[in-house]
Amino acid sequence: MNLVMTVIIITTTLAAILATISFWLPQMTPDHEKLSPYECGFDPLGSARLPFSLRFFLVAILFLLFDLEIALLLPLPWGDQLETPLITFLWASAVLALLTLGLVYEWVQGGLEWAE
Repeated sequence: MNLVMTVIIITTTLAAILATISFWLPQMTPDHEKLSPYECGFDPLGSARLPFSLRFFLVAILFLLFDLEIALLLPLPWGDQLETPLITFLWASAVLALLTLGLVYEWVQGGLEWAE
């Protein structure tokens, strides 16, 4: 029981010291640039109602979709150790074929062209 109390006292003291240091240590020197709002790719001093291209968001969504696809297919090499590896690979191939068809459709429709 003595060891538990010692650990609790040490962790509480350490947490209090670190909280105090983190409160007093940073030097806040705000200047014009730090106080101005920033949005990636937009002029923070201009009008907030400027039109922007929705193609940027389409490309971002496509990137997230294929990034998620890679994350879902990462465990696939271990699929051959399952009881039915053929079904696992069949489902993975179906997902890849569906995403490839979607990419081809988007490409044919001109959705990946940046300039309008």
